[in-house]
Amino acid sequence: MAKRGGFSGGMPGNMNNLMKQAQRMQRQMEEASKELEAREYEASAGGGAVTVRVSGKKEVVSVKLTEEVVDPDDIEMLEDLIVAATNEAFRKMEEESQAAMAKYTGGIGGLGGGFSF
Repeated sequence: MAKRGGFSGGMPGNMNNLMKQAQRMQRQMEEASKELEAREYEASAGGGAVTVRVSGKKEVVSVKLTEEVVDPDDIEMLEDLIVAATNEAFRKMEEESQAAMAKYTGGIGGLGGGFSF
């Protein structure tokens, strides 16, 4: 026979407390998600010739180019540098988002509650 407030089969705790903890964790994750979306992340390529800033909402906010990187005879290099800087900025944003969410999930995958990080 199960003890009052517990579960048979050895499951610990009170279901009400577990639900409250889950709801608190969900609220904390939602707050953290909003904070991360408000942040901006920056990365450079080509020794600082191209700098890209992205938002936590996964949008490119700005692209800065130094004058010497703009060579009309080598558009491909400029395109590659923009792509590299943009990907690095998004990687930084993703890394920080995952680290922030890991605080609440304990690193367990699949507990994002629909968040796409």
